[in-house]
Amino acid sequence: MSQTAAGLLQIGVLITALAAVYRPLGDYMARVYGSSRHLRVERWVYKAVGVDADADQRWTAYLRGLLAFSAVSVLLLYLIQRVQKWLPLNIGMDNVNTHTAFNTAASFVSNTNWQSYSGESTMSHLTQMAGLAVQNFVSAAVGMAVAIALIRGLIRRRTDQVGNFWVDLVRGSLRILLPLSVVAAIVLMAGGVVQNLAGPEHLTTLAGGGQDFLTGPVASQESIKELGTNGGGFFNANSAHPFEGPTAFISLFEIFLILLIPFSLTRTFGTMSGSVKHGYALFAVMFVIWALMVAGITASELQHHGSALQSAGGAMEGKETRFGIFLSALFAASTTGTSCGAVNSFHDSFTPFGGGLTILNMALGEVAPGGVGTGLYGMLIVAMLAVFLGGLMVGRTPEFLGKKLQSREIRLIALYTLTTPALVLIFTGIALMVPSARDSMLNSGPHGLSEVLYAYTSGSNNNGSAFAGLTASTPFYNTTIGIAMLLGRFVPMVFALALAGSLGRQQPVPATAGTLPTYKPLFVGMTVATVLIITGLTFFPVLALGPLAEGLA
Repeated sequence: MSQTAAGLLQIGVLITALAAVYRPLGDYMARVYGSSRHLRVERWVYKAVGVDADADQRWTAYLRGLLAFSAVSVLLLYLIQRVQKWLPLNIGMDNVNTHTAFNTAASFVSNTNWQSYSGESTMSHLTQMAGLAVQNFVSAAVGMAVAIALIRGLIRRRTDQVGNFWVDLVRGSLRILLPLSVVAAIVLMAGGVVQNLAGPEHLTTLAGGGQDFLTGPVASQESIKELGTNGGGFFNANSAHPFEGPTAFISLFEIFLILLIPFSLTRTFGTMSGSVKHGYALFAVMFVIWALMVAGITASELQHHGSALQSAGGAMEGKETRFGIFLSALFAASTTGTSCGAVNSFHDSFTPFGGGLTILNMALGEVAPGGVGTGLYGMLIVAMLAVFLGGLMVGRTPEFLGKKLQSREIRLIALYTLTTPALVLIFTGIALMVPSARDSMLNSGPHGLSEVLYAYTSGSNNNGSAFAGLTASTPFYNTTIGIAMLLGRFVPMVFALALAGSLGRQQPVPATAGTLPTYKPLFVGMTVATVLIITGLTFFPVLALGPLAEGLA
């Protein structure tokens, strides 16, 4: 079978699998968040935390609970890393230094999972399991909770109560993420992913030397890392490591896990809002952008300019022959289109245009399909922005699901839209002015700019993948990227929850003949154009100085 035929078959299998689970999983998640029944284990958690699970919260109380939980999570994860040497299952690992511990704590709590360290030489088994893997669950559940709160704001009337944060957090973790991750871990173990509690194993090489190989609880972390669009790898090579991604099938299965919940949440939105067609419209927007990125990155990596690329059949540097161009490009488009930092190839080795598209994919706000929860509420806000722009064109007050988008809502949407680009560009500019930060760049010129731009785009958008080529394990980068991750995660959540409260207080207005239908192909096209144009206008200048300049050279 040719490379093209195999690649198209892989894409077809992936789309078919996602289509098969879209409706049942989406409807199940809607039932989970809409149920008034609490499981016994959940009631134990609520009693331990001291919350009334049957009490709705105003958006401000919801936000306070979210921020308090996340702040405590950062402190606990930081503490675990700083004392791991004296804890069980330390497998000989020393305590993590202060700036790396801060960066890692900020990274995993913000669902970014940016790693400036090598997991196999830095983190103990206990830190991996009790620290990092736990945050993989709860940080993903936090993102889902904010999405559900925004949906409630759209469908409720004359109230700014958007649910109970603690209930949404617990249900997302125990009823959705945990059972799915158990099933996924079994599939991964059956496919050859390692799962044990062994320490480093010393092996003798063919040349007579020695090398230590570390195994550990990889499959259990790999499953939730992909399902929660977290992305932190047990090993430095991430999903390209044979213990994390042993076969092409497992690599394709991991892509399926990454896309599973973000795409299915559009069905959850349609079911909870009582308008399934609106859910399909959001799905269509996400799918179109994702498909464009898959096609663009694949085409860029298949370029045959030069004898080396012609002989290899494409840009094979940084890619494994087990996966090839199509599966590597599919993984790259999917992981940068979500808040997932998992990779099965070296993005720094992509062609200039291919690497530039991965940066653009993150810069879009990761809404195609985006992270677990974050993609849905990000896409809802983009859809409202598209409604507003459409209203300007025809001179009508914009409405979405019967809720008017007035000055307060538009200000919140604008602040949400501008937050991440501001963080990316400001921190990138600062890094390029600091001599020690420039010294960490492996390359100079446009490619060096791309390395720094990718790092802050990845951190501020809570993606976590790395372009490589940048020595990021320094006090400067660990601190600034850590701050960017926290601000990029929680500042937009403030605006999203404030928007939910503002919309919930409204009384829905009936649709009229002049109301813009927000579920038809015209609206899908408007929303796709809004995503691409707004991002293009924001990031085109810096992309022109980096990957575009390198590619055109």
